[in-house]
Amino acid sequence: MSEPVILAETRAGVRTLTLNRPDRLNAANDALLLALTEELRAAEADSAVRVVVITGAGRGFCAGQDLGDVSGRAMTFTEHLEHTYNPLIRTIRGLGKPVITAVNGVAAGAGASLALSGDIRLWAESASLIEVFSNIALVPDSGSTWFLPRMVGYSRAFELMALAERVNARDGLRLGLCEHIYPDETFRQDVQTYAERLAARPAHALKLTKQALAAAMSSTLDEALDREAELQQLAGDHWEHEEGVTAFKQKRAPEFVREG
Repeated sequence: MSEPVILAETRAGVRTLTLNRPDRLNAANDALLLALTEELRAAEADSAVRVVVITGAGRGFCAGQDLGDVSGRAMTFTEHLEHTYNPLIRTIRGLGKPVITAVNGVAAGAGASLALSGDIRLWAESASLIEVFSNIALVPDSGSTWFLPRMVGYSRAFELMALAERVNARDGLRLGLCEHIYPDETFRQDVQTYAERLAARPAHALKLTKQALAAAMSSTLDEALDREAELQQLAGDHWEHEEGVTAFKQKRAPEFVREG
């Protein structure tokens, strides 16, 4: 019986989804992409899951598209993206729970896009990112043209894409491609510890925060202000807000996780 292409584990409210093709540096084929999308949707529906972590097995995060998987296929490039990568990226960005991309090694091509798609990006010291598309005369896809310039600016993004320059972890942190770097030997536990901190935060408020940020990326200030007012009412009517205020008055830590 073959190994599953996605390994799923839940601990302390954190669902870790591990890309599991280590012999191929977790290069993406259709089975992996579709399975990851389904696992994300399952995590969305599971009330026990408060945070999702996406990482890779072995020494790579994701080496991009497995070119052997697309050779001779009947689909066009556009059809393939619309069938696999685009639904995956939309699912990640639209998930009502925080998504951490834990980059444990190389993230190349579409794997770079996946690495950049997280709400929070944590890198191991040995991690690297490369927009490798121009090496085979293709255009960056799977969201890279949206994510990267918003993080590093237009000109730097174009340079990284045009020259296919590899970005190491230290430069990734300096450029804003990740929030934290952890030692390779403790990376997985450090990611779990960080994710558990996030899982202890108010889930409903964070869901609304994701919605507000996503909309604000393409809205005017007036539109953002109006949306904040609407979402703030939803947050204020939720039990989490009452708990936060009560805990503040009682000078104790709030308890935002309820059993059952």
